[in-house]
Amino acid sequence: MATTDLRTDIREFLSSRRARIAPERAGLPAYGGNRRVKGLRREEVALLAGVSVDYYVRMERGSLAGASDGVLDALASALQLDEAERDHLFHLARQSRAPGGPRRRRPAVTVRPALRRVLDAITDAPAWICNGRYDVLATNHLARALYSPVLAGTRRPANTARFVYLDPGAARAFFVDHDRIACDVAAKLRMEAGRDPHDEELIALVGELSTRSELFRQRWASQDVRLHRSGRKRVHHPVVGRLDLDVESMELSAEPGLLLNVYTAPVDTPTADNLALLASWAATREAPATEREAHNG
Repeated sequence: MATTDLRTDIREFLSSRRARIAPERAGLPAYGGNRRVKGLRREEVALLAGVSVDYYVRMERGSLAGASDGVLDALASALQLDEAERDHLFHLARQSRAPGGPRRRRPAVTVRPALRRVLDAITDAPAWICNGRYDVLATNHLARALYSPVLAGTRRPANTARFVYLDPGAARAFFVDHDRIACDVAAKLRMEAGRDPHDEELIALVGELSTRSELFRQRWASQDVRLHRSGRKRVHHPVVGRLDLDVESMELSAEPGLLLNVYTAPVDTPTADNLALLASWAATREAPATEREAHNG
């Protein structure tokens, strides 16, 4: 599990998407009550996609290198893929067409001072920058306070995926919807692996989580993929209690691979009040450190 095999990923992704679609859902007659396969047969997918059965079988066995964008679009429609799944299919096809490459270690990411100033300028909402591996690369003062359970360990950069899967007691206490979060984290890592299967740090992270977490192995094997998007995150902070936060996750166009995440709450809600309490708590936590720095200076 510590390495990725492209042909295996293609085969398991396509077969898992095929297995979830009943013939009736695809508008096909289901003759007989004893179907030996779960979901659609390969020949039914081929019919829906407008390709020969032999051609579809080759694709499902891991050969997407010769598939045109039109064929991929037809296959995505036949398998009723959502936007994330369609993107993942195209990523897998793109990797199939490229010559195989060795693992590569990406240069260490340094968040530019200007981006750190942007974070610090967001004073009323937790804001932080991460990469596709869930490394926490930079935070403002409210995000440091909000994510204090995630940042409690000494390993840096802190990593949300490791927190979710390798510290399950703390993660379940912090994330109200822990099961959904666990599904989403694995699905977004799967999406990232399809986008860049030679990323050495990502391969190592998947290998570590697979070795140490049965829950991750189950989620990873589902072949599900997700995009980083807006949504709702509910957490139980150990100091201020329940926070129901609206999340905006935005790609930084000048820094490919980095995401800016901002958490907000509507005014005059319990969460808004608790965010204000969090800000006060964060100020009291950071004041002593600032005073020590001034004294040492």
